[in-house]
Amino acid sequence: MQGYDIIGDIHGCASALHTLLTELGYQRKDGTFTNPERQAIFVGDLVDRGSEQLRVLEIVKDMVDGGHAQIVMGNHEFNAIGYATEHPAGSGRHLREHSDKNNRQHRQFVDQLTDDQRAHYVQWFTTLPLWLDLGDLRVVHACWHEHSMRTVERQLGSNCFSSLDQIVDASTKGSDLYQAIEVLLKGPEISLTARQIPPFKDKDDHLRGEARIRWWDNSATTLRQIAEISDTFTAADGTPYPPLPDVEITPEERSYTYSERIPVLYGHYWRTGSPRHTRDWTAHCACVDFSAAKGGKLTAYRWSGESTIQAENYWQSG
Repeated sequence: MQGYDIIGDIHGCASALHTLLTELGYQRKDGTFTNPERQAIFVGDLVDRGSEQLRVLEIVKDMVDGGHAQIVMGNHEFNAIGYATEHPAGSGRHLREHSDKNNRQHRQFVDQLTDDQRAHYVQWFTTLPLWLDLGDLRVVHACWHEHSMRTVERQLGSNCFSSLDQIVDASTKGSDLYQAIEVLLKGPEISLTARQIPPFKDKDDHLRGEARIRWWDNSATTLRQIAEISDTFTAADGTPYPPLPDVEITPEERSYTYSERIPVLYGHYWRTGSPRHTRDWTAHCACVDFSAAKGGKLTAYRWSGESTIQAENYWQSG
C-alpha cells in the first residue's frame, strides 16, 4: 500500500463523496469503493446537515467493513449516540437532551433514516475509535491531546467505547471522561468571559463566551494568537466582533498545542476556500474539513509517508 487518503467531514454529502473517491482513484468493486494502492481514512461527522445521509453511511461502512477504509468518531456521531440513548431506560430522558436546538441539529438524520436504520448505524457509531495512531501518521476528529487520550485509555481500556456505562460517563458533565471526549471530538476552548471579554455569535448564531484554541499552532503565546475567531463572527448586537487583546495566556491554556513531529490530520473546524498555510495547515498538522455541507469542497489529504505536511497533497473535489 502506498498511503492513506484522509477525508474530511462529509455531513450527508454522498454525491460529493462519490466524486471525490472517483477522483482519488477508487473504483466500485463488489459493491464498495476500493483502491488497491491506498486506503481511505474518514475523520468522522458523516451525518447531520446534508440530504444524502443514508447513502454516505452505506458507502463508508461498506468500505470500513471491507478493509478499504478506517474511520474515527466525530462529535456528530457521539451526539447521535446520546440523542438515541434513553437513560435511565424507560425514563423518557436521553443522554443528549431533546431540546429545540438539538432537535434541529438531528432532524435530517431522524427524517432520512427509518427507526431500524438509525438503530443499526448508531450501534455502529458506538464501536468507532476516538483516534488512530498509525505510527508515522495520526488522525483524530478535532484535537490530538495526549493527556485526554491517556484519560480515555484509563477509563475505557482502549480508544473505543465498550459499554453503555462508559457512554453514560462520557456524557456526564463534570466527569474526567466527559472533559477528555470534549477535547478530542470538539477541541479545547479558552474562556473570554473570564477575562471580561464579551461573548461572540458564531456561524450558527449561537452566543459563545469561549473560543476554540488553535492547538495546531505551537508558536501561539497570546490570546489573540491562540483563540480561533472567524471574520464572520459578530458581537451580540450584530456588529463586527473586535480583535482580541494581545495578552499572555497561561501555561495550562498553552498545554493543548501540538509540538510533536508526527503528522496529525483532523477535521471539525469548517474551513473555507483552499487550504492556507498556518490557518489550515502547519508543518505537522492539517485540517481536512472545508465545509462540504455549506457550499465548500469535500477535501482529502493524500499522505504517502511524508514527515511534514505538503500543501500539494491536498485534494479538493471538483
